[in-house]
Formats: sequence, structure tokens, C-alpha cells
Amino acid sequence: MQPPVVLVLASGRGERFVASGGRGSKLQALLAGKPVLAHTLAAVRASGLPFHVEDAGHPGMGDSIAAGVRATAGASGWLVLPGDLPLIAPSSLLAVADALAAGASVVLPMHGGVRGHPVGFSSVHGPALQALHGTEGAAAIVRSATPLRLDLADPGIVTDIDTVDDLARAENIVASR
Repeated sequence: MQPPVVLVLASGRGERFVASGGRGSKLQALLAGKPVLAHTLAAVRASGLPFHVEDAGHPGMGDSIAAGVRATAGASGWLVLPGDLPLIAPSSLLAVADALAAGASVVLPMHGGVRGHPVGFSSVHGPALQALHGTEGAAAIVRSATPLRLDLADPGIVTDIDTVDDLARAENIVASR
């Protein structure tokens, strides 16, 4: 069986980042000398899973997910990963993929009781994912399913970069490693 495809969502406007004092795209902001998105993609590549970067500038997360699923319609499933999670561990991506391979319909990774990413979807949800639009993303699909909550020891699944302060916190984490 083919592994699921990691959909890296990289088309957001990053309005909160700019409002917090950031310049330009949060995905291009430097973290330890490399753009945030480059860190995220390095983790995805290290996982060995197939991936698709959706960066066409869609108006909402739902539109981005739908476009990514349409572009990879033959996949066995999808791991929806926002591009602003630069500290995610490759092992977390593999754990979500393994849970899908074991038969889960929807996988919600959790860290310390907080929902993280990537959210995993089996292929049964392909048509519904392709029909998404707007800013809510796939929340309605998650609510309609019985998701598997997967506890992971990786704080990177909940360490996203939305503001300049988030970037500074991530920089401190990287420096302490």
C-alpha cells in the first residue's frame, strides 16, 4: 500500500505575523538562518513520505486543502501540515501515517492535551476534502468522523509560527538543542 501524501500548506497570507511586527511572509522569516518553510520541508523530506507543497495563494485553508487533495487525488490518504511548523519531527509525520495505515479514518495528533498537526485523513475522505473552501479548513470533516487521538511526545506538532514572538520562542528552542 502506498503511504499517504503530506500536504504542506504554504499559501496563507500570514496576517497575524505582519500585525505582530514581522516583515513579509512568516514562511520566509529566518529561523536559525533558514526560512521557516525550509525547516518544515526538511522534516517532511527526512520522513521519506511523499509530499505536495500547496502554495498557490488560495483565499482560505479549506481552498488550499482542496487544491492539494485534487493535485494528489490518487493518494491513499493525506497528512495536512501547515508550513509554519518548523520544529516538527519526522517521526511525528510517520506516526500519523502509520495510524492511517493501521485503519484510522482521521488522526488527530496531540501533545500535552493540545491538538496539533498534521491531521491525517484516509482516502475515504478524498471527495469531502476536495470540496472544502473557506477559512475553516477540514474541521467539519474531523467533527463528522470518529478521530483517533494520537498522543505524541513532539512539541513541534503544536509550535507554529504565527507572530514574531512565536518565531523568537522557536529560535530559543533551536538554540537550546
